Amino acid sequence: MSITASMVSELRKKTGAGMMNCKKALTETGGNIEEAVDFLRKKGLSAAAKKSGRVAAEGVVVAAAAGAKGVLVEVNAETDFVAKNADFQKFVQGIATVTLESDVADVDGLKSLPFPETGRTVEEELTQQIATIGENMSLRRLDRCDAGQGIVTSYVHGAGKIGVLVELKTASNDPKIEALAKQVAMHVAAAGPQYLKRDQVPSETVDKEKEIMRVKAIDSGKPEKIVEKIIAGQINKFFGEVCLLEQAFVIDPDQKVGKVIEKLAKDLGAEIELSNYVRYQLGEGIEKKEDDFVAEVAALSK
Repeated sequence: MSITASMVSELRKKTGAGMMNCKKALTETGGNIEEAVDFLRKKGLSAAAKKSGRVAAEGVVVAAAAGAKGVLVEVNAETDFVAKNADFQKFVQGIATVTLESDVADVDGLKSLPFPETGRTVEEELTQQIATIGENMSLRRLDRCDAGQGIVTSYVHGAGKIGVLVELKTASNDPKIEALAKQVAMHVAAAGPQYLKRDQVPSETVDKEKEIMRVKAIDSGKPEKIVEKIIAGQINKFFGEVCLLEQAFVIDPDQKVGKVIEKLAKDLGAEIELSNYVRYQLGEGIEKKEDDFVAEVAALSK
């Protein structure tokens, strides 16, 4: 019997198993969906389906960088305990290596790549990990930086709670540049900038901040003629809080990040541009289910 794409898709929905495993199961069972489900269950490959509805907000952010390229990937699991599991750690490190060595730009592209030393794709290996470890997992997101001429440095903080990439464009290979890039990456992890520079801040965000500042100034009794001057000073302070280049450098708070880079460029007689950064915080944006212990006890007592 000919195995169609729609049959494979239906089996994947039922079991959560990888595409190739589904195709093999259908081939082995002559295209019988229900028998194929049993086939996958016997192989331990359909367990993922039972876990797919559970919230996976723990896990790790993993990074890898080499030369002018770097990648950042978030891999989620249900519990922090599993995130520390040696097999899970090996899996995510493999994910980082595969991503860095490829040119994939999104998770869908990553899933189709071969996973090292397994004969499986990344997606199939993920399904295998879910079935083996017993928790729902997901490849949530990835980003990559390519400085072209320059360096990309990665930094992971708190055993994978925060991951950072920093991209510096430069023709110089002085080791002081890489050392500074690492310090800037640590700064990004700690300070959490929202933008690289002020012209990246959306105009509506700036207008909203200015309006809030105006109302506060007027309500505090400030004369109308100096309100605009007050806003000008406060909006600069706002940019200094949200823009990486204008933030106070955590390692030397008397200096702005942008000025520190300018100084090193002058000292080395080279052009250095902080051209991009990426910061992931594990689980940000994922809505976690909060356990209501009181409600659970009440329900059990009925």
